[in-house]
Amino acid sequence: MRNIFIFIVTTLLSASAFSETIKIENTGITFDAPDIFGPIPQEIIDIKYPNKNAPRFVIGNDSASTTIAYDLKPQNLVGVNLEEVRLGFGGVFDRMVPGIEWKESKVMTLNETEWVLFEMTSNSVDTDIYNIMLITSYGEEMLVFNFNSTREEFPQYESLLRESINSIRISK
Repeated sequence: MRNIFIFIVTTLLSASAFSETIKIENTGITFDAPDIFGPIPQEIIDIKYPNKNAPRFVIGNDSASTTIAYDLKPQNLVGVNLEEVRLGFGGVFDRMVPGIEWKESKVMTLNETEWVLFEMTSNSVDTDIYNIMLITSYGEEMLVFNFNSTREEFPQYESLLRESINSIRISK
């Protein structure tokens, strides 16, 4: 409970200083985030993403129930067909994600960059989740964005999340 209180106070205090455009450090990657989103403290990230592949960067609303997670992972996708990536990840998700219901799974172009898009709902321990995930190659790493919300909150945040998705820019 104390951690949640600290998180809420930190978020409220930092909200006025939160920049709308986020640049991933040492990259040419930027995106616009909703003004109401702020950094999520590491202790909340550890709870929300308890596995070893947790994203390094997460921003979200004051309760962390709707978030944007992003990271560069060490997987090199240079020269890899993104349709194969889509099929591979999709198969893993089908086996590993409880109650998965696909909304969309495709390779698409967004702002001159080819991406794998996964849009799905799933079951979590305490709530149902709505996820929109984007994957592409960046240098010799894999760039991953995960736009995540409780299924209940998703309609409230959907347009903000989609605007954020459409704002992603990669300068090489």
